[in-house]
Amino acid sequence: MAQVRAERPDGRRVRGDESRRAILAHAIDTASVEGLDGLTIGRLAEAAQYSKSGVATLFGSKEQLQLATVEAARQVFIDEVVEPAREKSERGLSRVCALIREWLDYSDRRVFKGGCFFAAAAVEFDSKPGPVRDAVIAASSEWEDYLTISIQRAIDARELPLLDDARQLTFELVSFLEAANTRSLMYSSVEPYERAARAARTRLTALGGDPALVETIGVSTSIR
Repeated sequence: MAQVRAERPDGRRVRGDESRRAILAHAIDTASVEGLDGLTIGRLAEAAQYSKSGVATLFGSKEQLQLATVEAARQVFIDEVVEPAREKSERGLSRVCALIREWLDYSDRRVFKGGCFFAAAAVEFDSKPGPVRDAVIAASSEWEDYLTISIQRAIDARELPLLDDARQLTFELVSFLEAANTRSLMYSSVEPYERAARAARTRLTALGGDPALVETIGVSTSIR
């Protein structure tokens, strides 16, 4: 019987993947501060200490670079907000509270240098049709859909007995969170996060949420 040899990893592909990850790490921080339109192949090459031709080979065009940056930011958001909330909570109101806590913490810790990447990208591309806007909408909708599903599970379990519209509550909670992100950046203050947490607690309690669960919503860290 012929011996089957394990295939060796393609060294060039491995190096290419490592380079791509390193460049995208710079790209998401730059874009969170200066916008996706502020990304250029030359600038990222300098920041990541790669050649312009090397960066151009990895991404091809500015639009492809922007799309790759949105996808990289999406994965960071999942890793920093969604997965920790899932690990720390049960489905229903506990999950809703955990998602709010993790979002506040993610923004406050400046996981992205310029605060929430998607809050910034939504403002930048809200009136610019095209593939990049579509990617930002898809990532933002994925987050809001998951929050809505979690709220609906709380409704179904009678944990929010006075609520009948999960999507409406999602709109309100996301508004609290994004306002806190913007005002914290503007004023270099943790107070907006504390006010957003209070607003979320007040709203959930008014809808019949268990005070013991609702009171877990707060700001656990401070960047200042």
